[in-house]
Amino acid sequence: MTKIMRHSIFNCISLLPARSLLGHQIIPPAAGFLPSLLRKRPQPIQSYPTPVLYLQSSSVPSRPVPANRHRTISVTTFVDITRHPHPPRHTQNIMTTLSHRLLSAQNANTTDAIIAHFSADPAFLSLSESEGSLILSRDEEDASKLQRGVDIAKSKGVIDPSFVPEEYVVVDVMGKSPDMVADEILERVRAYQGEGGSGGGVVVLCGLSGTGKGTTVAKLREKLENEDKKRVVTWSNGNIFRSVTFLASTWCEQQSHCDGFDPEKALTKENLADFMNMLTFGKYNGKFDTRICGLGLDVLVSEVENTELKAPKVAKNIPTVAEFTQGEVILFAADAIQQMGQDGIFVLLEGREQTVNYVRTPLRFTLTLSDLSLIGKRRAAQRLAAGALGMVGPEAGEEEIVKALKAQLAIMVKEHS
Repeated sequence: MTKIMRHSIFNCISLLPARSLLGHQIIPPAAGFLPSLLRKRPQPIQSYPTPVLYLQSSSVPSRPVPANRHRTISVTTFVDITRHPHPPRHTQNIMTTLSHRLLSAQNANTTDAIIAHFSADPAFLSLSESEGSLILSRDEEDASKLQRGVDIAKSKGVIDPSFVPEEYVVVDVMGKSPDMVADEILERVRAYQGEGGSGGGVVVLCGLSGTGKGTTVAKLREKLENEDKKRVVTWSNGNIFRSVTFLASTWCEQQSHCDGFDPEKALTKENLADFMNMLTFGKYNGKFDTRICGLGLDVLVSEVENTELKAPKVAKNIPTVAEFTQGEVILFAADAIQQMGQDGIFVLLEGREQTVNYVRTPLRFTLTLSDLSLIGKRRAAQRLAAGALGMVGPEAGEEEIVKALKAQLAIMVKEHS
């Protein structure tokens, strides 16, 4: 009989078919992975006779989703992570000798070794808690800002307020190496594409900061290119936001009634529609690129991404423009990504749920950690490694490296006090 747990992660009640948290669960793409909600303990496990997914909330009608829609695997066990947490990687037979080579690697092995060494150090635990709180707080703030932008887009009619994306698969990265996480995702990607699939596709990856999204994307790209012989690109909306900001700033410069950048005049619904029409995604010189054509400009993003798009007039105004152009950029990106996928390219899209929800693909994954304290420990270990690396030479032994790490720890703890 499949075990089903009542979750309180989202602002809705979800009854989900579950397997051990070392595996997957299918979840509804609701209001986002808000960290404050993630801290809640799961309610007692309940048993149901059939593996179906129910979603119930005030905004989405209750409806069953067949378990085989996402090839969900039914199993008979569930692990309560609040009572039986999976051991982190640094307890699972990895090298813990602190060497200059290990510090220089600046990877998961580096952070795991530092976490293992300082696992009982009160100062390190204090720093980790502070770093974790900052990360989760920033994630909540970012999610709130993005949601405001999405709400503005809905109110303007830019995006459909009733749009429902495909479900996400949750991957708990606790106790897993980056290779293991990537292989877990690729197993589903390959199963969906079928044996010997040669076409393109889109993989969406979300998750809290500190869960390893960037590392996972890099591993996925490496494996898709080397093992599956795919053409792979990673997509970020950043250059599109910069392009719109570039156009808005240029427009202000050309208006006699504007004194510098004036968002109220520049970012009207009509102007934003004009700016978006000045952006075209397609193949230029045999490669996919974005063309900026309007207001006397005619350039490719690849030609100006490290010059005009990083100029002060763009950089300082991006936050304002981004809030008012979420919907427009979301739709532009969705179309660009679909074009590349249809051309046989594999697109890896990393971002917040509020924005990537609007890219159609069944290959959607959210990375999570069953022990959220590890987020702060990883960030603290990363900072210690970077700081200590500048204090020791290549010939430094473990004793000298530990001394440097402790010195950095003292400095960082003082900064947080």
